[in-house]
Amino acid sequence: MSAKEVTKWTIDQSHSKIGFKVKHLMISNVRGDFKEFEGTVTTEGDDLSTAVVSFSLNAASIFTEVADRDAHLKSADFFEVEKYPKITFEGSGLKDLGDDMYDLTGILTIKEVSRNITLSVEYGGVMTDPWGNVKAGFSITGKMNRKDWGLTWNAALEAGGVLVSEEVKINCDIELAKVAS
Repeated sequence: MSAKEVTKWTIDQSHSKIGFKVKHLMISNVRGDFKEFEGTVTTEGDDLSTAVVSFSLNAASIFTEVADRDAHLKSADFFEVEKYPKITFEGSGLKDLGDDMYDLTGILTIKEVSRNITLSVEYGGVMTDPWGNVKAGFSITGKMNRKDWGLTWNAALEAGGVLVSEEVKINCDIELAKVAS
């Protein structure tokens, strides 16, 4: 059996977004995203089930539209970006669930804490843009408990509950560009 050709893809940063949301005061959501990130995906031919994902983002590029909140998130209470500038994800298990849905399993590392995580991936398809570049689209969602990665800061509320939920919902829209061989 002959080996399949390796296909390489890179994240098109101008058409991708790495986002999250978390409950605030247990009643509403605060949303944010990271502005600086990069990633590659390699597959055997066009077989997505063979995908190997390597992704990193600049933790200091967090943006929630509130400068004081962003500064707090960059501090030692949360990401401690001076000491831990990168958040990474290494994925190598893409399970086809049918109907263009996949589970992506990998290792998420925040502040040198590495844990397994499974994300839901919706495959949007492949298209060639007007300049001849082959692109593939994906929507990625998931949940994580931030305490599992050492992000433990919080404040108790007088009425009960906490200021910031432990559960963080991940929401990413990714466009990959096929690297010319």
